[in-house]
Amino acid sequence: MFILEVIIPLILSGCGMIMISSLSLRNSMTSGNPFAPPLRQFQFIGIGVTFMFVCMLFSSEWFRKHSGKIFFAAWFFLIITLIPGIGVKAGGAQRWISLPGIHFQPLEFVLFALPIFMAKRLNEPGVTQSRGDFHSFLSPTLTTILLLVIPLLLQPNLGGSILVAAICITMHIERRGWKYPLFGGVIGVIIVALLILTSSYRLRRFYAFWDPWEDPLGKGFQIIQGLVAFANGSLTGVGIGKGLQDERYLPETDTDYIFPAIGEEFGLVGTLFLVSLYALWTWRVYYIYRDAKSPFTKSLALGLAASVIYPMFVNVAGVTKLLPLSGIPMPFLSSGGTSMLFMWAKVGLLMTIKNENQEKTQKKKKIKKENKTQDDEE
Repeated sequence: MFILEVIIPLILSGCGMIMISSLSLRNSMTSGNPFAPPLRQFQFIGIGVTFMFVCMLFSSEWFRKHSGKIFFAAWFFLIITLIPGIGVKAGGAQRWISLPGIHFQPLEFVLFALPIFMAKRLNEPGVTQSRGDFHSFLSPTLTTILLLVIPLLLQPNLGGSILVAAICITMHIERRGWKYPLFGGVIGVIIVALLILTSSYRLRRFYAFWDPWEDPLGKGFQIIQGLVAFANGSLTGVGIGKGLQDERYLPETDTDYIFPAIGEEFGLVGTLFLVSLYALWTWRVYYIYRDAKSPFTKSLALGLAASVIYPMFVNVAGVTKLLPLSGIPMPFLSSGGTSMLFMWAKVGLLMTIKNENQEKTQKKKKIKKENKTQDDEE
């Protein structure tokens, strides 16, 4: 079933490119080259798929051995976003890096490196995996969370911080139990509430979430237009290229708000189709996790799946007013090179785990068959 794990992300990426093409063709009537955005996205997909095959050239053991270096590189890029002149500020947050020939968001690199690093640390040789004392939660889970969350909050990037914490805690629970992560989660909710109340930037975004109609032409404009887009789409949508969001009523339609744009043009049927694709992909990854032959690859498969599915839930919840907006792009759908590159890298690493599972299974069957043949001959 190699096809499903790769074809589903390809379909999602294709749907995103169709939507980006629809938006760019309509907007080009006023300004811009209509072919530039879809061609750029096509290049991003091509680079991402190439990176997937590159990741498949390396074994899971190679990633385990170099997990510390990969994690340090991601953490380093996260830190330098805070340096003036290198970090780029947009939308009230300094989340991007701009250097000659380099312009990307380090959070996506972090969400790729984090599952590799955590899988290795949670399954260190000689560590009792079942112990439930506080030390097992402090190292590596809580330490890793703090190491990443502090620079993320300084950007500020509360949505990214929550994603990092959620992935770490999910992997910890699978290996070492839920006792301290549950307690830590309660403390985390309290800290998040305090961070929102003590920051004017986060407080504005929370007020926009809580009552966007209080300022419908200001801080609540984007949320309201997203809901309007879903309402306009109804069951089957208004048709490709016919949505009001194509007239730029809805900001960030090719990135954060691509899901409402699809909802308007393709309706509830279109959005449910996309959600079902994510669900089907998750189901296939579950089998990779279930069949993993080592604790490291089992934890890694779980972490990689969480780093794809959690951003999808955060994005959908944000644009449907279930959670405050976080600026997290829709996996495989949203425009952007950094997200596309590392999403496909995760697919490549998952395929590496799956291929190793199959090779080990076939090897065991072969040995079992040879032993049976020898017993019959005797």
